[in-house]
Amino acid sequence: MAKGSGNNRYLRRAGGGLPGRSSMGGGNALAQAQELLAKAQAELAAATVEGTAGGGAVRVTMSGEQKILGIRLEPEVVDPDDVELLQDLIMAAIADATQKAAELQQKSFGAITGGLGLARPRLAHRDA
Repeated sequence: MAKGSGNNRYLRRAGGGLPGRSSMGGGNALAQAQELLAKAQAELAAATVEGTAGGGAVRVTMSGEQKILGIRLEPEVVDPDDVELLQDLIMAAIADATQKAAELQQKSFGAITGGLGLARPRLAHRDA
């Protein structure tokens, strides 16, 4: 590493230090945004939504990260002679829960981006 000439542009800044960093205790906007993002992601991981179909006969519980946590079926919806209907109801309940989780994500990340025109982070999503 070469020795500095003493003319380091960061040290010449008023208040010294790196660009974007305040030595006056004002905080770093990027660090604050990262902290808010981490908080929002933790809240989403802890949040749950429920999607329903068939008048509530099929219920899907999903995390805010769009991970399926459980499926509940009312006994009357289980008809061995009509498996297709049950499959359709499960898919509809999953779609309902996914939509609710996406709305929760938009609300959570929208508060962080605050109309800056930034795309919201995409969470990992696996198709079953």
